Amino acid sequence: MGCGRNDDIGNARHNDNCICEVVRAIKRVQDIRDDFDCDDCKTDCFLTPLGSLVSPTRQRANTRVFMLMNEKGDPFKAMFKRNRRFVEAAEATASDQSRRDCATCFSIFFRVQRIFDNCCATLQVLEPLDARGRKVDLFKGGKLDLDAVCLVERFAATGSCVTVDLTCFCGIQCVKDVFIDCDED
Repeated sequence: MGCGRNDDIGNARHNDNCICEVVRAIKRVQDIRDDFDCDDCKTDCFLTPLGSLVSPTRQRANTRVFMLMNEKGDPFKAMFKRNRRFVEAAEATASDQSRRDCATCFSIFFRVQRIFDNCCATLQVLEPLDARGRKVDLFKGGKLDLDAVCLVERFAATGSCVTVDLTCFCGIQCVKDVFIDCDED
């Protein structure tokens, strides 16, 4: 099973998708937040309570940030509309200016909002930020910049959501437990 593969069990076809189960577990962890557990894998998506993926543990957290991967191992990306500026105009360089004026951007980081119809989910696209709260442009020339991914330390709500069929993904990686101000503009 896994990766959306169908298996014949007796005379019935059975489709069991581990990505669906992981996203359901992330949603439960985000909803519960007070169950204590220990695990050896520090980025295990099943790790509870919410806040366990941060150091020190037990910080205030309401979101388990994760990435989804296709069958080639490439991260799934979604577009979001930027609502705020990431640097003050006085601090802007020519490079900053071009990034600041970008009205739409892409991210590979998500927060689960809802799960429905067995294996579909609404995900909020999270804006990647560096340690100082500045936007991190993950894509250069249309391709994912792995060095830029390493700069991501923080995340912000975007208000942009994408609905996905979780059976279309083969991998999921939990990144970090964070507090996301979902009411922020």
